[in-house]
Amino acid sequence: MNYKRFPMGPLWTNTYLVWEAGKGFLVDPAGDPDQIADFARTRNVSIEKILLTHGHLDHAGGLPAAVERFDAPVYVPEKDASLVVSPDPALLEWMGYDFKGTDAFSPLRDGDVLTVGEMRITVLATPGHTPGSTCYLAESGEGSLLLSGDTLFARSVGRTDLPGGDPELLDRSILRLGALPDELKVLPGHGPETAIGAERKHNPFWPDGESAE
Repeated sequence: MNYKRFPMGPLWTNTYLVWEAGKGFLVDPAGDPDQIADFARTRNVSIEKILLTHGHLDHAGGLPAAVERFDAPVYVPEKDASLVVSPDPALLEWMGYDFKGTDAFSPLRDGDVLTVGEMRITVLATPGHTPGSTCYLAESGEGSLLLSGDTLFARSVGRTDLPGGDPELLDRSILRLGALPDELKVLPGHGPETAIGAERKHNPFWPDGESAE
């Protein structure tokens, strides 16, 4: 399983292309997709699906351009659907996105499974940063990755002081991720990649308690 990180947009959000055997999916389109399209073309990768980890504009603002470029179906966590259907006009102006909102997507719920080629993508609901914040566990015979959005970062976690944030829910979500293998690579929505074990050991915001199932 291969991946490429593309930092994009006004908050330097990580957009990811994950692929295997010529088929891939895009996570959190945050800006102009030209460089992603060029990269995918040189690798002969077809982008089959577009996923959002949550509905904040810095992760969804490039969605219209990505849909136009790749003509791929879009998947959005159900509990953040309203943020994508009706984005905040003030935030749109501040971030400079030309995104009027869309309902052309399929909603995702905890435990849903998507497939792209031989890759299996499991939906893990991890609320706290937003009500619909979601991580995606991508697995295949070539390995596994966790795309954590703004739930878990290298040595940090998602903020909970924005509308819809809930620190208690976020703690429970982090502990749920703690049930995953230590060696599992984590690709967050901002900043560098990390691993579950490294965050369990070194993240100052990791909540006390046993890992949750």
